[in-house]
Amino acid sequence: MSALDGRVVLVTGGSRGIGRAVVEAAHRDGAEVVVHYGRNETAARALADGLGSRVHLVAGDLLKPGEAARVWDRALEAAGRVDVVVNNAGAWIASPLDEPGWQDGWEQNLQLNLQAPADLCRSAIRHFQERDGGIIVNVASRSSHRGDDAEHLAYGAAKGGLLALTKGIARGYAKDGILAYAVAPGWVATDIAASDPANAGLAAGLPLGEITPASDVAEMIVFLASGRSRHTTGATIDITGADYVR
Repeated sequence: MSALDGRVVLVTGGSRGIGRAVVEAAHRDGAEVVVHYGRNETAARALADGLGSRVHLVAGDLLKPGEAARVWDRALEAAGRVDVVVNNAGAWIASPLDEPGWQDGWEQNLQLNLQAPADLCRSAIRHFQERDGGIIVNVASRSSHRGDDAEHLAYGAAKGGLLALTKGIARGYAKDGILAYAVAPGWVATDIAASDPANAGLAAGLPLGEITPASDVAEMIVFLASGRSRHTTGATIDITGADYVR
């Protein structure tokens, strides 16, 4: 029996990057996967077609307040239940000091990188309480620990809030059989990172000499989603190739 046989896993931002790698790894390990996507329906459908069975697609723009609850409802309608939620959807949105960038950056970062995951966690907790438990894995960032650069203060703050949320859920709802974990990647080799000219030559300065593959992050998430290390609940796993060590 595979680690996730019979489990339904909802992955937000599942059409590309880390999310896509999580979907592929969870499906490989036997899960029925609900793939959330924002705008890239073409990529999401190509992923689903490649995997074949045990895949559902749900759309939703998590930058819109209240959309996370609708995504949750669509996931339940598609799969009937959810056993694991992976809050992966997010973006590195700038929040420069000048207006309107400052206000817009804070609003967008807090909505996409904190409020939407929090809303999905809320829905999941209520669902899991009716089902004797479940698992939440939140994708944070090394910025959660060290902060981000001057142009991305809001991003670091939002991701730091996501860590606090994860810890609070783990402490507050363990009695209900609900486990909550966070992973905090550093530089990850996604198509978004590869397209930024500023990242050229980045790998040469990293301890392992390479940017972290999305599959490395996905394997840790799938392990946590399996429930094989229950007492790791509340922990944050850093996945940075020793680029950031605390």
